[in-house]
Amino acid sequence: MTILIDIIAGARPNFMKIAPIVHALAQRRRAGSRLQWRLVHTGQHYDRRMSGDFFTQLGIPEPDVNLGAGSGTQARQTAAIMTAYEDLLMAKPSRMCLVVGDVTSTMACAITAQKLQVPVAHVEGGLRSRDWSMPEEINRLATDAISNWFFTTSSTAGDNLRAEGVEDSRIFFTGNTMIDTLLANMDRLQPPAFASDLPAGDYLVLTLHRPANVDDAGDFARMLRAVGEGADGKRVIFPVHPRTRKSCELIDDFPSNIHMVEPQPYLEFIWLVKHSLGVITDSGGITEEATVLGIPCMTLRDNTERPETVEIGTNELLGTDPAALRPALERLLAGQWKKGAIPEKWDGKTGARIAAILEDMLD
Repeated sequence: MTILIDIIAGARPNFMKIAPIVHALAQRRRAGSRLQWRLVHTGQHYDRRMSGDFFTQLGIPEPDVNLGAGSGTQARQTAAIMTAYEDLLMAKPSRMCLVVGDVTSTMACAITAQKLQVPVAHVEGGLRSRDWSMPEEINRLATDAISNWFFTTSSTAGDNLRAEGVEDSRIFFTGNTMIDTLLANMDRLQPPAFASDLPAGDYLVLTLHRPANVDDAGDFARMLRAVGEGADGKRVIFPVHPRTRKSCELIDDFPSNIHMVEPQPYLEFIWLVKHSLGVITDSGGITEEATVLGIPCMTLRDNTERPETVEIGTNELLGTDPAALRPALERLLAGQWKKGAIPEKWDGKTGARIAAILEDMLD
């Protein structure tokens, strides 16, 4: 008899995190494992460039179920996901709900599963920014408060969970599935169509989407001017998140060396990062990828849930004051950025570790 696990994916960051787990479970299945998975796409990201391309590029099978939650406010989206996932579990229960990351889908499916007495395992459990103004932090706290088991990316994440009363027996330090995906695809990276004249190692990549940086048009314009001026004439490639584009349209004096492009598929985006001089971002996941690629990274936030990217890797926290960008970019352009190293267990084997633990746990 098979043992059914739900694997939840809802937003762009989730797809890179589930791919190594799906591949590892498939390998075990071919070897005779009784574990079977049901890939549940909540529909939180429904734009093809924000989700669909990732299934094709990363070799993930099409979802078994699409809950079709769509867009909306935090509360409405959470409610839509919970209602649809409850219907699925009522019709066909699973033995475990495996959630990844810190998006709305993570929290919504974890709560729904627990209320139906389906245990929950959280991949990337224990990350903490201590910033409750971030929706992701609320999602992390709520998910971890009701999860049964935790697969962590760092020893710091495990320490956070222990400080909150989680027993060691429920914490598994397995590493980072995002890095599994990165390393597995290094030979498959491909340049975007617009990159034919990009000077290798002589341009910057910019990503901004957090409300604190982009929702106020005046503050956002000042940040972009600081990036454009600090780049000292170098091109800045800016894949624009859908929620950021609205703010971009309100800026009259958009810096001429910042080039807006559409959100890029995974293989193209990582190609851009790998061949860049440096990255300016407010994303957590990109700081991990930049660290492993050895690319200088500047994070426009006051805190991070991934401190290892700063303490060990190539990342630096600059805060949200645009004035911090010029001296940081001057150091970068002068070749004075720190080299960084790769954190423990970010070695491409995390998916296999998780699959082995799941089989021991459930079989």
